[in-house]
Amino acid sequence: MLIRSALPADGAAIFDVHAAAFGGTDEAELVGMLEDDGDLPVSLVAEVDGEIAGHIAFSTMRVLANYKPWRCCGLAPVGVLPAYQRSGIGLALIEIGLNILRTESYQACFVLGDAGYYARFGFDPARAVPFVSPYAGPHFMALYLDSGLVIPQSGRADYAPAFARLERP
Repeated sequence: MLIRSALPADGAAIFDVHAAAFGGTDEAELVGMLEDDGDLPVSLVAEVDGEIAGHIAFSTMRVLANYKPWRCCGLAPVGVLPAYQRSGIGLALIEIGLNILRTESYQACFVLGDAGYYARFGFDPARAVPFVSPYAGPHFMALYLDSGLVIPQSGRADYAPAFARLERP
């Protein structure tokens, strides 16, 4: 398996990965919108035998904590072709992506998902509680990438605009 930065030529394969992984095109369309908007600072693919088998997107977020801006990303989506699921590709994409965020001085990463799964990476719903967000709730979690951060008293966490555009009535 090779994990590398996504290239413009990977667009169709990335779309296919998310459509197959999620059984629909919403996540695939989201990745395209994030890319078009310039809101994907980290976008990685996993290749197996020359085939793109997985993709992860970390999108720009606007986050205020105690009225001060934090440099943050949102993890979403992460998709793996069904034939390769449960083979460690998603795990590798998440770990490598989070390490890139750390080296690029991001302070925190947010995710909306299964707390049992994402806890293995250090995501914690309690760290997201102070942040007002349309996604607030038990599945909204934060990982502090900067060891000096403390849980703020109040805050706001907004995903990239593409997330709101994807929501349809």
